[in-house]
Amino acid sequence: MARTSLDITEIERRMALVRANLAELVEQAAAYSGAADEDLTSARIAELEAELKSLTTQRDKLSRKGSRR
Repeated sequence: MARTSLDITEIERRMALVRANLAELVEQAAAYSGAADEDLTSARIAELEAELKSLTTQRDKLSRKGSRR
């Protein structure tokens, strides 16, 4: 995914979407059985967690910049 400069509002919107996707995947994972499904779900959850961490870092950096003004 290409990274561009985002404002805090957009980052927080994306964070909310990622959190919603994570919650849905966790719910689906509880309903599914089978190694292949579990592996795919686990990989997607890890991917979304990494994206959430990246967005959180971006938001925190922007927040610190804004508080220094």
